[in-house]
Amino acid sequence: MSETLWQPSASIQSLQQRAKIINKIRCFFAKREVMEVDTPCLSQACVSDVHLHSFSTTLSGPAAPQTLPLYLQTSPEFHMKRLLAAGSGCIYQLAKAFRNEEAGRFHNPEFTMLEWYRIGFDHFALMDEMDALMHEVLAWEKAERLSYVEAFEQHLGLNPLSASHAEFVVVAKTLGVEDLVAREPDRDTILQLLFSLGVEPKVGQQRPCFVYHFPASQAALARISAKDPQVAERFELYFKGVELANGFHELTDAEEQAQRFAKDQQVRENMGLPAAQVDQRFLAALGAGLPACAGVALGIDRLLMLALDAPNIQAVQSFSVERA
Repeated sequence: MSETLWQPSASIQSLQQRAKIINKIRCFFAKREVMEVDTPCLSQACVSDVHLHSFSTTLSGPAAPQTLPLYLQTSPEFHMKRLLAAGSGCIYQLAKAFRNEEAGRFHNPEFTMLEWYRIGFDHFALMDEMDALMHEVLAWEKAERLSYVEAFEQHLGLNPLSASHAEFVVVAKTLGVEDLVAREPDRDTILQLLFSLGVEPKVGQQRPCFVYHFPASQAALARISAKDPQVAERFELYFKGVELANGFHELTDAEEQAQRFAKDQQVRENMGLPAAQVDQRFLAALGAGLPACAGVALGIDRLLMLALDAPNIQAVQSFSVERA
């Protein structure tokens, strides 16, 4: 073991800047009377999204004589929505989140997430508030806004909602993934690949950019648009090639959410993945009544990486996984 691995991955100066920025974030929400909350990192359920992989452990001893499977949360979302359903009002949280994924320049298995929910907001109102937060905390200029369709048309020259498989293959050739796309039967997989290679690296280079109204098939926990059922009321924020945030005009229908979870389980089965432990308490909270709201999750480490012009997120974390 290297004699220097006991030292933090971030400089003390970077950690001082981190503390100042996080304090500014807390002041931002305090002025708006949004309550800070603290929810569990461990849960008896996990997410069903096939793109998210949870860490799991087992509780044993007097608290669970038969042993109890537990999961480190990939996001505080389900617990926070249970608080909203219980009458908390608008809330935010600076939470630790955990994803069992490959580490890299933009990834560490443990990271810090800012997540907040605003009752009565739609996704456009929440984008407005994100703009205000970014300007107040980091003095960034107002973000550009592009619909998902506009972003595809501008950077790849096709409409992702109506393009044929053959048209996808033509575009894929320019990105060097023609063979992959040619033999891929799933439309969403193709869209995600083309978006990650041909759109994400190009949007938000000069100033932040919101991409909104993703395909309805990629709604996750967002509402389907009443004006256009082809799209979901979901947005993501990009800056300098980095995905910073993912936000929704939140789905409040428990039955529809249960159907989406069931669809995820079917996809997991088709992919040979184990079934996820569905969060029945979360579905019960939706059934009891989640107030109409919009919510967003923002990656704090990635935000700090950009704010401090750091080469990777490990340079703004006290101890990355290699030094933990």
